[in-house]
Amino acid sequence: MVVLNKIYTRTGDGGDTALGNGTRVPKHSLRVNAYGTVDETNATLGLARLHAKDAVDAALARIQNDLFDLGADLCRPDMASDAEAEYTPLRVTDAQVRRLEAEIDAMTGVLEPLRSFILPGGSALAAYLHLCRTVSRRAERMTVELAGVEDVNAAAVQYLNRLSDWFFVAARMANDDGRTDVLWVPGANRE
Repeated sequence: MVVLNKIYTRTGDGGDTALGNGTRVPKHSLRVNAYGTVDETNATLGLARLHAKDAVDAALARIQNDLFDLGADLCRPDMASDAEAEYTPLRVTDAQVRRLEAEIDAMTGVLEPLRSFILPGGSALAAYLHLCRTVSRRAERMTVELAGVEDVNAAAVQYLNRLSDWFFVAARMANDDGRTDVLWVPGANRE
């Protein structure tokens, strides 16, 4: 359990921060940007939850918790030393990725087939879920970039990839199972 007795520490006043293993890095480092954007995804998900009810809200709550797991995973570099750590570092698992896939498949099964690209919008919940989708895509791009230069848990990258798909499908569900999606009309405003 995490105990936060004091919110500010002044240790980052010089522009650096501590990772999960104690290493200090610049706040603009790729790793900090990756897990910071995961945190941003979580914050946008909090906005979406204002418009969600029942089972959808419960699913979004699970994802919010997963995003904290993901942030903990990304802030802990050097996976090779996990066995020697003082405590077992938290890592995203294949089971979390498979859960997203199963939920995507279940939602897709009731949706109207896509016959056009759709514009972000429709209901308030759908609009916020599209915002979550785009922010999670940015987190994925940053995490993939990080994985190109440092060790990153492969399941973390897969989770982010599936998550943006999950948000897309859930946004369609929030638009009356896709019946009220806002369709893109190519060239509609050209003269």
